Amino acid sequence: MQSMAIVVRDDAYDKILTPLAFAYLAAAEGTQVDMLFVNWAVRALTADGARALRVDGAHREQDAWVRAQVAKAGLPPDIHDILKALKDTGNVELYACSLAAAIFGVDDSNLIPEASGITGAYWFLNEKAAKADHYQYF
Repeated sequence: MQSMAIVVRDDAYDKILTPLAFAYLAAAEGTQVDMLFVNWAVRALTADGARALRVDGAHREQDAWVRAQVAKAGLPPDIHDILKALKDTGNVELYACSLAAAIFGVDDSNLIPEASGITGAYWFLNEKAAKADHYQYF
């Protein structure tokens, strides 16, 4: 697989781990991965937003345990550190959806340096997802 596009909409700590892990595994194999963060997930592309992510739903009381298990598995338990590792592969681009950014208070002044910028969803779907060998939505 040469390229993969991933749309991430969920911002719960435990749920965002899956698309980030898929992206890392693909990027480590040399696949170009383009990720678009929409809805609440766009806040993960800010330092404050990444820090605020928590386990959601029925397992919310196990937030500390999940983070400890992530670290035990050899991954950084901090989402921003995972995003840095993704960017460090040289094969991952992280985009903030412009509509989500406008709604959830994300702009160029608070994007993490690893983010590739703010872009329209249609551009991402047309230029990245439609041309990718594989597309995923989380």
